[in-house]
Amino acid sequence: MNADPVPNPPSGPRLDDEQFRRLASYGDVEPAEPGQELYAPGDDSYDLFLLRSATVDIVREATALKPEHRVYEGGPGDFLGELSLLTGQHVYLTARVVTAGTVVRVGAAMLRRVLAEQVDIADVLIEAFLVRRDTIRAAAGNALEIVGRAGDAAALDLRTYVTQLLLPHVWLDATAGSGPALMRSAGIGEADLPAAVITGSVLRNVTPGAVADALGLSYRSDGRPADLVVVGSGPAGLASAVYAASEGLVTVLLDRSGIGGQAAKSARIENYLGFPQGVSGENLTRLAMIQALRFGVRIFSPCAVTGLDASDEHRPAVLLADGSRIESRAVIAATGAHYRRLGIPRWATFEKAGCIRYSATDLEVRGYEDQPVAVVGGANSGGQAALSLAARGASVDLIIRGTDLGARMSSYLTDRIRMHPAIRLHTGASVCDLDGEDTLASIVVERPGGARYRLGCRALFCFIGADPVSAWLTGVAKDERGFVRTDHRSALPFQTSSPRVFAVGDVRSGSIKRVATAVGEGASAVSSVHAALAGD
Repeated sequence: MNADPVPNPPSGPRLDDEQFRRLASYGDVEPAEPGQELYAPGDDSYDLFLLRSATVDIVREATALKPEHRVYEGGPGDFLGELSLLTGQHVYLTARVVTAGTVVRVGAAMLRRVLAEQVDIADVLIEAFLVRRDTIRAAAGNALEIVGRAGDAAALDLRTYVTQLLLPHVWLDATAGSGPALMRSAGIGEADLPAAVITGSVLRNVTPGAVADALGLSYRSDGRPADLVVVGSGPAGLASAVYAASEGLVTVLLDRSGIGGQAAKSARIENYLGFPQGVSGENLTRLAMIQALRFGVRIFSPCAVTGLDASDEHRPAVLLADGSRIESRAVIAATGAHYRRLGIPRWATFEKAGCIRYSATDLEVRGYEDQPVAVVGGANSGGQAALSLAARGASVDLIIRGTDLGARMSSYLTDRIRMHPAIRLHTGASVCDLDGEDTLASIVVERPGGARYRLGCRALFCFIGADPVSAWLTGVAKDERGFVRTDHRSALPFQTSSPRVFAVGDVRSGSIKRVATAVGEGASAVSSVHAALAGD
């Protein structure tokens, strides 16, 4: 073991003596002997432990490149656990007893009761879990090591996924630093990228779904029948899940790709109530995810829903890509919409190379300092992306089809864009061609009447019109564009043509495309769910 002194990194707030005794009443006292492992990598899950008199080390196991390392030392009066207690992630650290004594084991069901019944204790636990996750991400991230080519679209998707879910991980560039050494030790070749090493196991050509399977984050039933399944984890879906679970409904939240939907891709939201200095979409949805976990929402992502079976009006079921079926008393569809692609030559080639992107998070805009980039789209997402890239030092060409920047974009964005020296606005224009070899080098822009000109461009950020993600909602009435209708006479607010299926957010016909509106719809739909279930 690493013999360096352990700095005993911050574990967040601590329970006072009275809170410790109150929390202990929910568990069972057990003896603990030196060398005993309370949990270890390979365990599917673990319990919350209170240390009455035992001392325990939290240890990161040795890897091919690094020796065993002590992450944290817990003593009497402390508790063991971090965010994976709520997410259900497989165990990736070892809790090893150093000094004999007693511990109190609080199981998963009792922990849910604690979080619901003991508000002050819940506040301490949640804050401590978050602090510890940050500590572990810095000290023990190599429980999940990802290696790939910088800029590669598949690698970027993977990095976005693990970042959104706050998974402790290390990113390694395949061409620099420790990346080549990891590849040699794990037998990873260029054709295997991106790859991941998870507690010693190597995953080649890895996807977010494969990582979720390996970490225990894929869907699995805990034996409790669901009252509500929410499909889609953008602001509308997260709001539905939070309000439903906080009001006592057993709630499952599913998402095809990650947490936050399109909102998570917004670089900066400045007109959302309560955030006068603005908030990134990534941070907003991360906070909402933690809130949902606190209330007991079971979150599974990526989890692709392929269909709906509403033949039993009292027990609608969602159908998963792996053949699983989740029955519940109600379903809320919050699957939103996805940005369209431009139908121009070589689009897919440059998309795969990571040169075409559909979001402008901090992770997405890195590496474009002093580089020419283009943003396509005249709504708020396009404006936020242009400003975020310009703030990083990129030279930005903002290209919109319309002639008026303010037609679809908020004035606080248009004013800044017009004044920013690093942003050039191209109105009444469209991208008609892409050029470059392995990576994008330039684009061709066309004006009405056929006039064309070329712009240097290392990356194109695309935020054009969106199509609803509604194909899975079989048997539910939709409008001519595929958006779900919720305007039936005598229906409850947000109710679809199927009595216990509701639709909120961007997937709903007639919705207003704003984060605040989506949150309001998601919360309000839960009232309709309660009304629909009242007769059970």
